[in-house]
Amino acid sequence: MTVTSVIYILWRLFFTLPLHAGIVSLIAGIALFSAEFISMLEAVIHYICMSKDHAPEFPVIEEADYPHVDVLIATHSEDADLLFKTLNGCKHMEYPDPAKVHIYLCDDNDRPEMAKLAQDMGVGYFGLSDNKLAKAGNLNHALSKTDSPLVVTFDADMIPRSNFLLETVPYFSLPEMILDHGEWRKRTEDEIDPDYKIGFIQTPQSFYNPDLFQFNFYAENNIPNEQDYFFKEVNLGRNSSNSAIYAGSNTVISRQALEDVGGIRTKTITEDFATGIDIQAEGYTCFAIDKVLASGLAPDDFPNLLKQRQRWGRGCVQTIRSLKFLFGELPLLSKLSYLSCLLYWWTFLRRIVYILSPILFTVFGVLVVKTDIWGIVLIWLPSYLIYNHSLRLLSGKVRDQKWSNIVDTILCPYMIIPILAETLGIRMRTFSVTSKTKSVSRSAKIIYAIPHMILLAASLVGIYFSVKFMLLYKSILGLVVLFWLCMNSYFLIMAIFFLLGRINYRHSERFRVEIPIMFSVGTREVNAATCDLSEHGLSFITDFPEFLYGTVAFELQDRQWRARVPGEIVHVARVGDRWRYSVKLADLSLEEKQNYDQIVFDRVPTLATEIKTNAAKDLQVFFKRKMASAVLSQRKLPRIVLDASLQTESGKPIHVSNYNYQYMLLTGEVPDSEFDLRMGSITLHLKKTPEALGGKEKLFEIENWEHVSASSELHEALVALISTKQIAE
Repeated sequence: MTVTSVIYILWRLFFTLPLHAGIVSLIAGIALFSAEFISMLEAVIHYICMSKDHAPEFPVIEEADYPHVDVLIATHSEDADLLFKTLNGCKHMEYPDPAKVHIYLCDDNDRPEMAKLAQDMGVGYFGLSDNKLAKAGNLNHALSKTDSPLVVTFDADMIPRSNFLLETVPYFSLPEMILDHGEWRKRTEDEIDPDYKIGFIQTPQSFYNPDLFQFNFYAENNIPNEQDYFFKEVNLGRNSSNSAIYAGSNTVISRQALEDVGGIRTKTITEDFATGIDIQAEGYTCFAIDKVLASGLAPDDFPNLLKQRQRWGRGCVQTIRSLKFLFGELPLLSKLSYLSCLLYWWTFLRRIVYILSPILFTVFGVLVVKTDIWGIVLIWLPSYLIYNHSLRLLSGKVRDQKWSNIVDTILCPYMIIPILAETLGIRMRTFSVTSKTKSVSRSAKIIYAIPHMILLAASLVGIYFSVKFMLLYKSILGLVVLFWLCMNSYFLIMAIFFLLGRINYRHSERFRVEIPIMFSVGTREVNAATCDLSEHGLSFITDFPEFLYGTVAFELQDRQWRARVPGEIVHVARVGDRWRYSVKLADLSLEEKQNYDQIVFDRVPTLATEIKTNAAKDLQVFFKRKMASAVLSQRKLPRIVLDASLQTESGKPIHVSNYNYQYMLLTGEVPDSEFDLRMGSITLHLKKTPEALGGKEKLFEIENWEHVSASSELHEALVALISTKQIAE
């Protein structure tokens, strides 16, 4: 890839720039060449970093060697419900000696409700008033009051898994441990390298809710979270140049490293990114690992997503353009790796250049590239194919060029000015926290799509002129321009679809997981399995249409975690020949909520982890889901097709069409008011409802249904009657 890219860039520089076609063409040609050159440079650096596996070895250490750890959860304005889940996850982290784990809620608004939450959860609390140094000031204040050799930092929404510490802390023993003939042992004094010291271990920032790209494209099961590629692939590759990025959360850091660099860096809008560079410049080795050990909330509306990305981009530019970075102690290879971070944030300007260049040529007649068919076939085409194939191999199944271009196209109109402003020294001085409030309205507004609509209209005009040119002059050279116009149009169409938004009806996120669940129906105990869980509810599958009425106590067991929670059935639906029950949980006590939340959140998110789609499928899924009407069902009891003949108490035959424990649909000659009907050993008292159904069907309410429907005798009678297990829609 590197060789063909260099050949292509040299060809573009010396043979294709429109030097004699006028000033507008020259500017457009240089802009496109510059975009391609920077893309090539970024790709080569990326290729070097990603071409080898640089995951650190995981040492096995004695339980007594696990050190004390301070766990710091930074909060600014987030609510108590959100912090409860994070603290609960921290409280359930496993460790050989739990007394060595010290958890602190770090609140830089000094709120009484946060102090009470910390007290209720049995963790430490650091309140801070008049904090003018944002998250960095908050964490530095907590660091000044703690002394454990290792420090864990979590954002307010990031919930750690129970094995977080067990999977990260041992890495800090690497300087003292060595793998000898397949067994880990402590190094001798002669084997210890005094310059080898671990600065931090960064785990992926994972999200248990669909990110905005997954959600708006209805692609929760088809594409991974947009951040997965960076944290599971790119950041791991940066281990080779000791330039793994500290992301501010889900991280274990050496206190000595923090003390050596003067704590978390202040007066920067991305304090984590800058602090990571400081630690590496101090000579510490830092690693990223790809194992998901904590998950939080991704922004679920477009303004918050933009605010987050603009802060990240400006913070990166602000840090790397500083004299401290340029003339600091960071090794050259690490600086080059961080330079690729800077180049990434110029992707958005490059994307605009790529979209505008074929438009300028076809619509306005501006020559951007001067070439002939042989240059296209012999230089451009091999380079393009090898470049894309190489990136596809490096990116695995997490990311491809198509999705990268879609994401960049969506964001590009709103990222150029902030990045340009920061590059020119116009700084963003205020720290803004990404909102964690759940949005239940449309997650974007069509007004944001106006730039994309204008560019799409221009691209479609360009396609028209391109086809017209090819037909008039019978030139195949226009195929390349037509190809790029069509590709750009697809990206712009997907951007517009994204910005149409999608209504979010769900207040809490589901984990698709099958775990045992048990409940009682009358004197019987029923064992079933869950389909999914959320913090406010769950669903489960049964083989038999059980009668569940009122508040039911459910008992769940998952690994070592057990929870007993009350809930009410809110919906019953058919799933093949089985029954799916949806449950809304009642208010839980503190102990119930702690146990249940641990079962819900102590797992890797069940969203897509690799790409399972293509361009045609993207559009098909989008239109199918977008056009589907939301159906609100109120069915709380299973409707069972009996299609059986029963007898009244007086011995008259009655045909029962279907039944849902509360109502029966009868046909034939039935009494006009009320009567008793025998089902097995149970007598049901039926009363006709005033509803007019038409035809011969008549609806009767079972007046004693609350008492008889939970009995074992009725269950046995139904089992005997439902031989075919037919189910009414």
